[in-house]
Amino acid sequence: MKDPTQPRPVSESVRTRRTDAVISRVSSLELFLDLVFVFTVTQLTGLIVGAEGWTDYLKAALVFMTIWWIYSGYVWLTSNVGLGRTRHRLLMFTGMTGFLVMALSIPQVFGSGGVPYGLGLLTVTLVHAGLFTHAQTGSARAIVGIAPFNLLSAGLVLLAGFVAPPWDWPLWVGAVAVSVSSSFLGRERGFTLSPAHFVERHGLVVLIALGESIVAIGTGARGLAVNATLVATAALALALAAALWWTYFGGDDERAERRLTGLPDGERARMALVAFGYGHFLMLSGIIVLAAGIKGVVAHPLGHATRHGAGELAGGLALYLLGDVVFRRTLRLGPGRLRLLAGGAALLTVPVALVWGRLPQLALCVALTVGLLVVEGRAVEKG
Repeated sequence: MKDPTQPRPVSESVRTRRTDAVISRVSSLELFLDLVFVFTVTQLTGLIVGAEGWTDYLKAALVFMTIWWIYSGYVWLTSNVGLGRTRHRLLMFTGMTGFLVMALSIPQVFGSGGVPYGLGLLTVTLVHAGLFTHAQTGSARAIVGIAPFNLLSAGLVLLAGFVAPPWDWPLWVGAVAVSVSSSFLGRERGFTLSPAHFVERHGLVVLIALGESIVAIGTGARGLAVNATLVATAALALALAAALWWTYFGGDDERAERRLTGLPDGERARMALVAFGYGHFLMLSGIIVLAAGIKGVVAHPLGHATRHGAGELAGGLALYLLGDVVFRRTLRLGPGRLRLLAGGAALLTVPVALVWGRLPQLALCVALTVGLLVVEGRAVEKG
């Protein structure tokens, strides 16, 4: 019979302990950091707009994965470490500078921008690890298990900047693989997080990404006359962005916070990694690709679309809905079958754009997302 006075093994303790909230509200300094992320999303959208083949989309995905992995790491960081001290603020500004250098380097990241991008990523990673050691929770110890993976990943990206194409490809793939492998080892289970802060912080990032789709309307309309066609196209693009906002902020964000609040630390950290790490990576990637598609449809609403343009609008919507299903199913927020079906139906709009043009495709995408919300809303009322 187990002696109740003996301490539990670490694995059991991590699995059953639930820590009170450390940081309950998002700080203004975190919002300031998000301003850099706004620029980063714009740079990534430009990378998508300039894509000429599947390899260019894969490159963009690799770049975004290295950005999102460490950026989301800062969400975990600020859920554990307060930013009221001058030393902490100065370190955050240093990390912000690293993120800015990364964003500036994105257009030439597989060329002359590779080394600056790698140096920026290495700086951001070192600041992240250093700040985490100031946490007043078990996360200060847990970062020791994850920091070597992050540093190795950043080192591989930096090394890729010195290697001529196509030999830089294996280094980029290796960098992403190293980061992802740490999650397979369960290294995140030693971290604590504040559900209220964590969910709010990710919601703000989703808003930033959705804001890029609004910016895409403006950049696509640059130089065009404000006529009935432009107004109709812009209104439909805004409606699509609004529908995506509704899928997330129509209650899922609040339910996610309640779900995380009731979980012990180990399980909370695991579900947060999958739902907000991988699920949001797919969602944000979808919004960025969708923004590139919106820019194209606003600029050229009539006439036959290119395969890339038609694919970006449909593929972005499908990718977002796939990530949303991962997010919802992981946290058990509700069924995702209808959203998967809507994502599949979005892909079927590509032939419409190729034959009749981008504007009818955009209208169909809006009808799909609005119809999804209506059907789900009625199901909730009946349930």
